[in-house]
Amino acid sequence: MSKERDVAGAMSPRKDAQIDAQHALELAVFAGGRVTRHPLPAEGRVSLGRSKENDVQIDESSVSRRHAIIHLGARLAIEDLGSANGTRLRRERSAGPTTKLLELQLEPGKTTELAVGDAVNLGSTLIVILPREGAASAAAGHAPGEPIVRDPAMQRLYALAERVAASPLSVLLLGETGAGKEVLAEHIHRRSPRAHGPFLRLNCAALAESLLESELFGHEKGAFTSAGQAKPGLLETAEKGTVMLDEVGELPSGIQVKLLRVLEDRKVMRVGGLSPRPIDVRFISATNRDLAAEVKRGAFREDLFFRLNGIALTIPPLRARASEIAPLARAMAERTASALGRRAPAFAPETLAALEAHPWPGNIRELRNVIERAVVLAGGDTLLPEHLLLDASAPPPLVDTRTPTSVEAHPAEVAALAGPLPAGPRPPSPLPPGPPRSAEAAGGLRGELDAIERRRIVDALEQCAGNQTQAAALLGMPRRTFVARLSAYGIPRPRKGKAKG
Repeated sequence: MSKERDVAGAMSPRKDAQIDAQHALELAVFAGGRVTRHPLPAEGRVSLGRSKENDVQIDESSVSRRHAIIHLGARLAIEDLGSANGTRLRRERSAGPTTKLLELQLEPGKTTELAVGDAVNLGSTLIVILPREGAASAAAGHAPGEPIVRDPAMQRLYALAERVAASPLSVLLLGETGAGKEVLAEHIHRRSPRAHGPFLRLNCAALAESLLESELFGHEKGAFTSAGQAKPGLLETAEKGTVMLDEVGELPSGIQVKLLRVLEDRKVMRVGGLSPRPIDVRFISATNRDLAAEVKRGAFREDLFFRLNGIALTIPPLRARASEIAPLARAMAERTASALGRRAPAFAPETLAALEAHPWPGNIRELRNVIERAVVLAGGDTLLPEHLLLDASAPPPLVDTRTPTSVEAHPAEVAALAGPLPAGPRPPSPLPPGPPRSAEAAGGLRGELDAIERRRIVDALEQCAGNQTQAAALLGMPRRTFVARLSAYGIPRPRKGKAKG
């Protein structure tokens, strides 16, 4: 497991009760067309870079293997470690009626003081330190660290989760992708007697079977070619804490057998080890699959299913809890605006109506993508329905930049926010260049964002050899929306004879 996960758990064990919520921070990384968030410890050092040895791994080609270090404590600071593409700090400065973004190139080896909300570029990847999501929700009338729960069914679910949290039962969370399973898992952890222990998450679908075994159970020195030293696994690292096994339905059969033994014996055998080690962890598993059906068809072990299913909690999809859409959208808009150095925009009544009427096949994850894009496109103080782009065939709206308080965003900032696609070999593009854009559409922020999104769609198709389903997943976009974008930008759909989509 990369230490990117450790920063949310082992490096940052749950000290929320000891830290004032307004001082609880997280690192937002804008890369690969999406945003990842990493809770930060109250003090210490957090290393950033492309290598898995960093506390936060940023797998982007413009980021060096060991790029920078964030220093946390009485003051915030960042230090460039001699990176190839440099570290740049972007800071606001008021000049009359406008606010300008000034850029400072960091000198390698020297620390530079940071403020919460400062934008920093590691190569072309944008990072921002923000108040942790719980602190933001407190400002909106929610308790620090608490999820936004308004729907009656969700209130009943969370009330049940709090009762379950006090017990040692293993918990199985069921629900569609992006519905909020990880948020509920963290809530259960915070409400449990293990709240001061680590909360660690492993995506079971993200690693090959050989790597998954080493990440879960650890390995001894010399257990395999690259095992230069012994390494404890996730289950040992989470001692007296909680382990969340995300996408548990994707576990290979060989790992299912070993995990069952761990659940029964509460001992773990490292790869290459000779004797088992005792562990004390709680398991929360999550899946969007029907595990009972998987058991019937022989794809998942029945005995493991019963072990994981101490109690099952099903999270309703976002479309079934429309009363939560508006408060969630406001919180997301506030966080995105802060990352961009802007004031949080207001929502027009028709915008909220459009959000509540949308079916949200991608649930909260899709809502986050829509709101983040809308804040970038809006430019002004109010989000309008056309900024949402819920009608996937509609082109991006023209940005109103006439307000005297608008931030003067440099084109590089827009490119950094969009971020490159993950590096990898790319076959020859099956797509011809698109039609030339008019001078009006190419002007201003609208033209830049329009061109960026089209280029990213073309790049995703190239990287996935024309497979539209894979390209949509790479961009974090529902396939239906992706196909509509192809038409909107005049991108020919690859023929099924050449590449299946």
